[in-house]
Amino acid sequence: MRADFLALHRPGDPLLLPNAWDAGSARILAALGFAAVATTSSGFAATLGRPDGAVTRDEALAHAAALAAAVDVPVSADLENGFADSPADVARTVADARDAGVAGASVEDATGRDDEPVYDRGLAVERVAAAAEAAGDLVLTARCENHLYGRDDLADTIARLQAYQEAGAHVLYAPGLRDTAAIATVCREVDRPVNALLVAGGPTPAELADAGVARVSVGGTFAWNALSALVDAARELQAGGVGFLDRTGTARDVMGAAFRS
Repeated sequence: MRADFLALHRPGDPLLLPNAWDAGSARILAALGFAAVATTSSGFAATLGRPDGAVTRDEALAHAAALAAAVDVPVSADLENGFADSPADVARTVADARDAGVAGASVEDATGRDDEPVYDRGLAVERVAAAAEAAGDLVLTARCENHLYGRDDLADTIARLQAYQEAGAHVLYAPGLRDTAAIATVCREVDRPVNALLVAGGPTPAELADAGVARVSVGGTFAWNALSALVDAARELQAGGVGFLDRTGTARDVMGAAFRS
């Protein structure tokens, strides 16, 4: 399944990789015909009543294992920054994710610290190299977090992704890039499949395909859409309305099919 997962990454004809936040949502997405699903750190954290970044390593690994067991399509695990600074500890997290049954995993170069939000490039490369060695046949995605932390230096982003490629990453990802031309430049400057994140006001999947992207993900957006529907229904109930009772049909139909399979 892991080799099949990598084969789904086609520049110009990208894999649409939705992010599930629990086993139920993963099964629904698989039933809708998606060829693979990914976890989302922010969406999973929300199910625990926590902000993004507040999930522990063991919780994330157990969550990834639960989703992998729930569906028959490849699952890619969001491992945040590997839940560690040292390359050896990042490698241990990736090895444990492989043992959990996922087909892929992503590791980012964000430190989680406000004073120095992104790892020094040298250490970041060492972390990716260690993760790649531990990955085995796991599809490893290396993430450059520059543009999520106000570091809008495209040259540094490309240099980092090129270094991560040489360190053994199978897929490259720079979330936060919104400009189609910049994304196309990244795709031209690396020799691995590139993942792009859909963002409001950013390129569409078709535009990302034209730019050479091989995978398109949504991050926590699907989870937040679901929670927004909850908020809307709750407010409607508080106001005395019952229109939300008529908006359950589609989900019930899909869930029935998904949960019987």
